[in-house]
Amino acid sequence: MRVLGIDPGLRNMGWGVIDVSGSRISHVANGICHSTGKDLAARLLSLHEQLTDVVALHQPDHAAIEQTFVNKDGAGTLKLGQARGIALLVPAQAGLSIGEYAPNKVKKTVVGVGHAEKHQVEHMVKLQLPGVQIKGADAADALAIAICHAHYAKASNSLERALRKANS
Repeated sequence: MRVLGIDPGLRNMGWGVIDVSGSRISHVANGICHSTGKDLAARLLSLHEQLTDVVALHQPDHAAIEQTFVNKDGAGTLKLGQARGIALLVPAQAGLSIGEYAPNKVKKTVVGVGHAEKHQVEHMVKLQLPGVQIKGADAADALAIAICHAHYAKASNSLERALRKANS
């Protein structure tokens, strides 16, 4: 299974791709899509194009996206929501199954603490993906989201197999 993790952001959208085989996970690639353009529509279009290129290049089977938290600034929250829409749209257009995870769930899964700091998340990602060269904090978060999805997708697949076996 190949998982694309996405950390949505209007200025910087982190992404990370991992391969999962049983209990083994390995790093494929990671990076950050930087929006360009002066107006919101141009920035969203640039994110769409860059993320579409990532999906085409790495051919993931699944996508995992961090759920949006509410900012103090309503306008900022709305803009982040629009960037998150791009993060959902691109994998949906590619026909991928998409998992969504709250930030605390990602941190709890990867670090063991739901309110972990960014540097703790990056440290644990490096431990779980030896030798990885992380392109930035947003890419580290995206890899953590992919790792979280791998953990929960495995549990879901195990449950489905057990149910099929019990019903046969």
